[in-house]
Formats: sequence, C-alpha cells, structure tokens
Amino acid sequence: MIERSEVITAGDGVPLATDHCLPDGPGPFPCVLIRTPYDRRAHAAELRAWARRGFAAVVQDVRGRHGSGGRWRPYRDEADDGAATVRALRREPWCDGAIVACGASYAAHCALAVALHPDATARPDAVIAAVPALGPAETARETTGVERLLARAGWWAAHGDRRDSDPCALDRALAADPALLDHLPVLDLPRRLGRPLPSWERLWAARRSGDPAGTIRIGPGDDGPRAESGAIPLLAVGGSRDAFAADTLTLWRAWGRQGAGAARLLLGPWGHILTANPGPGTDEEHALALGPLYAEFARAALSGALRGRRGAVAIEGAGHWLSADEYAPPARVIPMDGTDLGLRVLRGEEFVADPERPMRSDHLGVPVRGRPDRLLALGDPLPTALDLAGDAEARILATADTPSADWAVRLVLITPRGTAEPLATGIARSGAPTGARVPIRVPLGPLFRRLPAGVRLRVEIAGHHFPAHARNPHTGQDPLRATVLRPSLRTVDPGGSHVALPVLDSAAALRSIDPAEEILR
Repeated sequence: MIERSEVITAGDGVPLATDHCLPDGPGPFPCVLIRTPYDRRAHAAELRAWARRGFAAVVQDVRGRHGSGGRWRPYRDEADDGAATVRALRREPWCDGAIVACGASYAAHCALAVALHPDATARPDAVIAAVPALGPAETARETTGVERLLARAGWWAAHGDRRDSDPCALDRALAADPALLDHLPVLDLPRRLGRPLPSWERLWAARRSGDPAGTIRIGPGDDGPRAESGAIPLLAVGGSRDAFAADTLTLWRAWGRQGAGAARLLLGPWGHILTANPGPGTDEEHALALGPLYAEFARAALSGALRGRRGAVAIEGAGHWLSADEYAPPARVIPMDGTDLGLRVLRGEEFVADPERPMRSDHLGVPVRGRPDRLLALGDPLPTALDLAGDAEARILATADTPSADWAVRLVLITPRGTAEPLATGIARSGAPTGARVPIRVPLGPLFRRLPAGVRLRVEIAGHHFPAHARNPHTGQDPLRATVLRPSLRTVDPGGSHVALPVLDSAAALRSIDPAEEILR
C-alpha cells in the first residue's frame, strides 16, 4: 500500500488536509472519499481496509478542523468543499474517475451534500450514509420542533467553534455544576461553559426542512438540495436505537424519487456507533461485518447493477431481518381503558407539569406519592410475544391551562422481574388556546423489536422530558430564551387517548431475509 498526505485546495483557496491510502498495483482504482470533522488521522485503519479491497481511500479534515485551514462553520461549506475535492481526485492518475462518498454522522452529511451538488460533474458516483446527521435543525429538533437540549449541548461543547475536539467537555462541566443545564436562558450555555460558542445561537435559528410527506433537504435552511433529486445509488445505514433512526428512514424513502437514484437501507438493532453498541436483545443473526458489505455495495453501485428501492430491517430480539418493503404493518390502536393489553390509567388523569420539577429523561423512576406530575398507565403481562416493525405514535385528548404546552409520552417495558426498560419516547408542542380540549399527536419514532411474552407496557404522559429536551416555560416565550418558568395544570381524557403500535402479524414475522443479498440486488 502507498500512504501519503497532501493538501487539496478548496474553490476559495482554503487548504484542506487530505490523506490517501492506495492499493498495491498499477491502478487506476475506484476511489472512496471520507470528509470528517473528527480528525482524519482516526481513519487510518479504515483507509487501509478499503485499500485491501481494491479502492483508493481518501480522508479529509473539513474546513476549519484539525489540519485544514479556514473557518469551521458546521453544515455550511461541505457541498462546495466536497465538490472541489471530487474534481481534484478525478484529476489524479491513480483514480479511475469512479468515486464513492462515504461517512457516518456528520461525515454522512458531508457525503450527502456533495452527492446532491448542483454541478453534476462534481458529484460522486455513489454514496454511503451511516447514522446521518442531515442538517443543523434535523439534529437539534424533533420533527415536532421541540429542542433536543442534552445531545446538542454535548456535541457543541465538544466540537463547536474550535479546531480540535474535546469529547468530555460537557461531562466535565456537569461534574463541576450538576445543574448546568437547569440554568436559564438556555442560549447562555457558552458563558457557563467558559468559552465563546457563537454558533450555539445560530444552531437554534435553523428550521427543519422536512414535512410529513417526507420531503427532506440536506443542509441548512430551505434552499438545500432535496434528497428526492438524488441521482446516484445510496446506501443508508442506521440503528433502530439511534436518535437519527427516523431521519435515516426518511432519507431512504425520499432518495431518488425524482432523480431515479437507487436506494438501499440497512437498519440494525444498533445505536449511533452501529455494530459497536448493539442493543441487549441483539443476537448473532444481527451481527454484520459492515466494512466488507460497504465494499460490495460500492462495487455493485459503480457497476450500474442497482435499481429501485430495497432494504433490510432487523427485528431486535427476534433473530431475523425483514424486507424494508414489507415492514409497515397497520397500526394496532391500544386505548387506555383496559380493553387491549389491559392498559389502564393508574393515576394522573389530572396532573401538574412543573418545569422546576420536570419528568427526567435520565432515569425511569416514577413518583407514587404527592400530587401527580404525569399520567401513569400500566398494562397486563403480554400473553404472547409481539413483533413491532414501523412507526409508533400516541394520540392524546387533553387540555392545558397555559398558552404553550409540551406533551411528552414515554413507553417503558416492565419485565417479569420488575425492572424497567425504555421502549420509546416522543414529545410534541401544542399552542392550543388555554383550556381548549384538543387532540395531540405525539410521534414515538420507529420501533423494530420483539416484546417478549410476560412483559407489561407502561405509558407515561408528562409536560417535560428533561434534560434530553429543553423545558417549555409555559409562558409562551421561546424555551431557549425564557428566564421565567411556571407550572401548567393538565388533564388527559383516557377515553380519547391511545397508543398505536406497528404490530406485525405472525406470517410477516416469519419471512426472514439475508440483509446482504437484499442490499446488493
């Protein structure tokens, strides 16, 4: 192998630090391009693995990070800098002109941004996007608009407005001040961290670009390119336990609907670092070597063999994979009146949502004394296992005595031993008139797992989910700028409320497939 470093110049003259790893032999070779803010030097082993499989592998620090010049502006410069890099690589004698853009998390955004560049000659020929961070608002807000506080505070403290990274920055700050995220206003976080962070406020000004029909743009604002226009093959890889699982699915569903690019999906029972942190229900049938699979996809995509939309999704705890074309079963509506799964309300049809004492996202304890701070419902033990495969949601008929109200719904599994395991959480914001009795839809995200016989379903409905999400102050003020909090009296009508779960029928649950074969055909 030949390994070397060089500088590729962006369109405006900014130097971009770049490392190459070339296979043995005369070449030229197809090329894999990774652009990352997380230090190109961390990808040395990955580059060698690609080279062993016959690809010239290239990794580059994005603008303003580590070895590259310029100013680091998350999500702003990746399309054009990626295009300049693609053009430069195609001029290299060792590159045969075929390029696959590849990356995970923010690096997946980099790959998608150049894959949708308006200059078709500057695009790669295929793209692999794993656990994709689609844009600033897509990472910072739920589809309902509610702010993802803890995750974004952690990322921005570690990577925002700095040339290097400090992954433990927020942990250290919380150790010094456990109430760090309680302080108001939320936008004042950089001062409490003790360093300038001008991009923190700009992050929250960004708007999500999607809509319920699945239109999705890559990058900030409403002027980014649409995933629907994708004209090259895509492999979208995600984990059903990843916070970006819904965006991974939306990307796959949207890709190429107008541009005719083939789309492939691999969704396993993993978290944000994929096979490195499988869920506890993962078994050997869900263990995949992603590197060889990526290489096989790249070769199939570059050969022109891939057409249409296909994919594989794993049912965690069930030991099988389903075709992504088949996984969306009709929702099973489970009311809170005891008629299905025995789900009935124990307490809290009327409760107080107090942002000074919010429902915590970092533990599953439930108070059993005093005035209720949430509605609590519990079902009977499941008589048989249920396989879930698709999007879950809650529908609530409720009132609030404040001009703005968030509604958090948390599903928890209670095992026969009495332990609690998280299943799903969603949160939505309502601006209904004070005291109005209104229906509220709370998306709970995709669920792909088996619920074993004997577990019980617990449902909690509250006004907050903190610190994962910013607290609604109940004053009508922006939660990020608020300095005053007030409690909110809530009522929920159990007869008009339910949870909808995507339950597979037994026949569908038996149609297991080989995920590699599905992706490569």
